[in-house]
Amino acid sequence: MSTTVGELAPDFELRDQTGATVKLSDFRGEKNVVLIFFTAAFTGICDGELCTIRDEFADLDSGDAQVLAVSTDTGPTLREWADQKGYKFRLLSDFWPHGAVADSYGVFDPQRGLSLRGTFVIDKAGTIRWQVVNAIPDARNAADYRTALAAL
Repeated sequence: MSTTVGELAPDFELRDQTGATVKLSDFRGEKNVVLIFFTAAFTGICDGELCTIRDEFADLDSGDAQVLAVSTDTGPTLREWADQKGYKFRLLSDFWPHGAVADSYGVFDPQRGLSLRGTFVIDKAGTIRWQVVNAIPDARNAADYRTALAAL
């Protein structure tokens, strides 16, 4: 399955790095969501991308925007990584059923068991307003998130 701009984002419920349940639809009417699928914790490109969000885009995760970063890693792995790196935004575990949320967005690679680098900007109504999907070795341009949010 894959998604397209202009359609309702597939809802999901996952646990974050602290074990708290996060449901995408809980943000409807409240916040725009920057949904970031990343390949794996403790890897170079993912570390660089999420450190950029931590260091240069902290305001994305405040006010009327919420950053949700998703991988197929386990919750304890995500917690350790968040603690080591000082990530304050939520890291969500799509571990089981393995990659089901990534698959619903069309960014799961079943041969590798990992997510592609997909990013989705979802407005307060729950509609996908912008998306980009990069191959696993290709880093994203984080400045694009701010541009997409500014257009909302």
